[in-house]
Amino acid sequence: MPRAPLPVHSRYRDFDAAELRMDAIVHVAGVGFAVAGAVTLLVSALHLSWGEYAATWIYATGLVAVLAVSATYNMWPVSRVKWILRRFDHSAIYLLIAGTYTPFLMRINGGVVSPGLLAGIWTTAAIGIALKLALPGRFDRLAILLYLALGWSGVMFYDVVFAILPASTMWWLAAGGLLYTVGVIFHVWERLRFQNAIWHAFVLTAAACHYGAVMDYMVLARA
Repeated sequence: MPRAPLPVHSRYRDFDAAELRMDAIVHVAGVGFAVAGAVTLLVSALHLSWGEYAATWIYATGLVAVLAVSATYNMWPVSRVKWILRRFDHSAIYLLIAGTYTPFLMRINGGVVSPGLLAGIWTTAAIGIALKLALPGRFDRLAILLYLALGWSGVMFYDVVFAILPASTMWWLAAGGLLYTVGVIFHVWERLRFQNAIWHAFVLTAAACHYGAVMDYMVLARA
């Protein structure tokens, strides 16, 4: 009996063997970086307060989760299972964005703005996750804009909240944000060979920059 066709939105571009190998290499490196980096960060952050340490845990968990889920989804063969994994892959992006903001907003004393911004970011992320899980394959282009808007939302409160950050931390954050943003060009450039691997290389490099920002502000600045 012939297999039923996959849902319309689950049709995937056929990557050749070289493209799949390159993307797998990027993902394996990413998961290795995430696990090693998370362990290093959490051990180095033992001197923080309980609240700051919990925020660092949230960030580290989000980092490992998004890269592990991305690796599983992208390396899984085309099937209905891959379509299900796609929901979690796209949802995890919101988790990483909100998780990256958490250590900074938990520590920065910005009056009511810091907790308000943190609550707004997590609320938006929760809505985005719910939409990705409940309505997979829909609003994908809009979701990209929402990822970018959520990621850059802190700029609106720079003077009130983020201006106190050390220059080194801001450079790490800005570099990561720019890499994510430029990487989106390759994410949507589907006709480019190795497009998926290039996009994920941008993601991995951007995540490394934001890891540097968290380490710089939460650990090194408090040593």
